[in-house]
Amino acid sequence: MKRTLDITLAIFCLIIFSPVILLCALAVWRDVGRPVIFRQERIGKGGKPFMIYKFRSMGKDAEEENVPRLSLGVNDGRLTKTGRFLREHHLDELPQLWNVLKGDMSFVGYRPERKYFIDKIMEQDNRYERLYAMKPGVTSLATLYNGYTDSMEKMLKRLELDLYYQERHTLRMDLDILWRTFAKTVTGKVF
Repeated sequence: MKRTLDITLAIFCLIIFSPVILLCALAVWRDVGRPVIFRQERIGKGGKPFMIYKFRSMGKDAEEENVPRLSLGVNDGRLTKTGRFLREHHLDELPQLWNVLKGDMSFVGYRPERKYFIDKIMEQDNRYERLYAMKPGVTSLATLYNGYTDSMEKMLKRLELDLYYQERHTLRMDLDILWRTFAKTVTGKVF
């Protein structure tokens, strides 16, 4: 049921938001050139890696010497002018509709993380591996309540909320999370 809803909603969103997707791609291309899509390996269901897609919101050399850094959300100094706007309205996430269609992600789940940060979280709380039982999501309960994770403390709080969601999620909860995510995105409220 959830997979059917994901596919149906992803196709619907791709059709409805195709003009917005095109405008975002053109804005990124004009601001920072190609590629307009940022690809990064994340860990998903079953602990398997996959490539997540986003609109580029930073320059090509955002991580010096390939050392992973936490994003500071819309206050991150590495963001381009266009990237800041995309992040403020969560438009940088639109390419993840492709991840949903491919089956790497669901609309609602836990936000997928990079292996480097998973290892850091696991040093503090090894329950993170429980999340591998479900697909990561474009949005999550933790995103609504915890926003961007710019510290280990927030990452551990996000884990608590993700585990809560995992144990109690229902179709109604998913629809509520989707609606609240959409409402915050449209009104421009920061997560």
